[in-house]
Amino acid sequence: MHHNLDDASYVLRHDPKGMYQLTVDFPKQVRKAWEIASAAPLPNWSAKPDVVVLTGLGGSAVGGDFVKAIFDDSSKVPFIVNRDYHLPHYVGGTSLVFATSYSGNTEETLSAYADAKKAGASIIVVTSGGKLAELARADGFPVIIIPGGQPPRTALGFMLIPVLVACEKLGLIPAQDYEGLIKLLEECANAYRVEEPEVTNLSKKIALHLKGNLGTIYGLGSWQGIVANRWKGQINENSKNMIFANAFPELNHNEILGWVKADEQGVKKWLTLVLQDGTESPKMKARAEVTAGLIASVTDFHTINAPGRTLIEKMLGLAFLGDFVSLYLAALNDVDPENIDHINTLKSKLAGVG
Repeated sequence: MHHNLDDASYVLRHDPKGMYQLTVDFPKQVRKAWEIASAAPLPNWSAKPDVVVLTGLGGSAVGGDFVKAIFDDSSKVPFIVNRDYHLPHYVGGTSLVFATSYSGNTEETLSAYADAKKAGASIIVVTSGGKLAELARADGFPVIIIPGGQPPRTALGFMLIPVLVACEKLGLIPAQDYEGLIKLLEECANAYRVEEPEVTNLSKKIALHLKGNLGTIYGLGSWQGIVANRWKGQINENSKNMIFANAFPELNHNEILGWVKADEQGVKKWLTLVLQDGTESPKMKARAEVTAGLIASVTDFHTINAPGRTLIEKMLGLAFLGDFVSLYLAALNDVDPENIDHINTLKSKLAGVG
C-alpha cells in the first residue's frame, strides 16, 4: 500500500483503540492532571526528606525520569527513579517515596511499596486505582487518584504532573509554569496532527526517514538523553521497531567506536537523530559536530531542536514530537500502535511464577 500520511483514514486504519486521539489530547490531560494534583490534600510534612525516590515501571516510571531532570536542575535534594521489585537499602525513615503505577496492579511496584512501608518512609501514591490504592488507603498514606482506562504510555501527564505538584507543595522544587507548558503543547499538537501536511510536518518527515531503517537517538546532554529514551520506548511499543538511545557525552567514550564497523553488521541503512536544546555549551555542540563528521559516511545524521523556554516545556515538547513520530511510523509499518501482545503474554506467564 502506498503511504499517505496526509490521509487520516490511512493513518488511523490500524488504530481501533484511538491512540492517535489520546496523543492529540495530551495538552488536556496535562491540564486535568494539574487540576487533580492541585486539589489533592497532602500531609503537612515540614521536615525535608534526605532523598526522594519514585518507584515504577514503563510508562509510570518515565514521568519519574522527567522529574529527576527538574530536581537535578533546581533542587537541593537528590531524586532517583527505581524500576525494580525492591528499593535501595538506603531508603529509610527520612526518605520520601512516590509509588506510581497507572493501573495500581504492577507487581514490581506493589513489592517496592511494601519495602517503603517496612523502611518507615513517607509515601505518596499516584495511581488510577487497583491494589496499590487499596493498600495505601488502608495504611493511611496520601493517594492521588488519576483517571484510568488508557494505555500507561499515553498517560505521561497523569503520572508526571501530580509528582511535580506534590514536590512543589513540599518545597522541594520551584513552582512550574503549567499554563505556559499547556500552551506550548497545544501548539505542538497543531504542528504534528494529521491535518498538518507532510511538507511542513516534522513528525511525519521523521517517521518517513525511520521507516525500514535502524535508528539511533542521541540526546545532547542528560535531560535530552531522558527524552531520547522516551522516544525509544514509544517507537518500541507503538511502531514495533528496534531503535537505540544514548546520550552525549557518554556515547563519545564507547559507542562512537561501534560505528567503525557498523556498516558491516547487516543493517541496510542507519539513521541517527540528535535531540538538542540549541543552547548547549560550545563543548557539547562541538561533540555533536565532530561525531557527525566521523559517522556521517555510515548513518544519515539529523538534529532536532526542542521547542519551548522552560526545562519542562523543552522536555515534554520534544517528547510529544516523538509520540507523533511513533504513531506515524506505526501507520507506515502497518501495525496497531496499541497492541502489546508480547507484554501481555509475558505478564500471564509470570503470574504463575512464585
